[in-house]
Amino acid sequence: MTAVAAVATAMVGTAALPAAAAGQHPGRLHHAVVYISGVRHDGQSRADHSNRTLNMQWVAVTNSSRQAVNLDRWTLSDKDGHTYTFRHVRLAGRATVRVHSGVGRNTKTDLYQDRRTRAWDNNADNATLRDARGRVIDTAAWGAGHRRDGGVRHHGVDHRR
Repeated sequence: MTAVAAVATAMVGTAALPAAAAGQHPGRLHHAVVYISGVRHDGQSRADHSNRTLNMQWVAVTNSSRQAVNLDRWTLSDKDGHTYTFRHVRLAGRATVRVHSGVGRNTKTDLYQDRRTRAWDNNADNATLRDARGRVIDTAAWGAGHRRDGGVRHHGVDHRR
């Protein structure tokens, strides 16, 4: 697979658009091997910083291949540069992990940033997934300047160049 785009299945009331595909098969969309498959950025007031509420905010990362992918030292960041670094994480083939904002115990399906404040802005923000070399793998953006309906727009690339 060459440079590709994720047609992400958005979760919890957000929508996604396919990003433009590039490479040997013009006009043909492929899923990136690892991509942002969903975002839950809303649903909490600015005043509510309870851990339960913070953990309702998450970004889902999916591996669409059959092979496990080592996410060690990959990062997930917002438009302000707040960054979560994956540590000792292998994402199984055809699996998804949710990265929650608050404090919790990491499992195979849920990781926690251990933040005491919100990670994602309700009004406008973006989530950027980078590999261990710092290359952008996928982005998801929402809010002002993106889509009028508040949905999430994705721009994915294949990290296996």
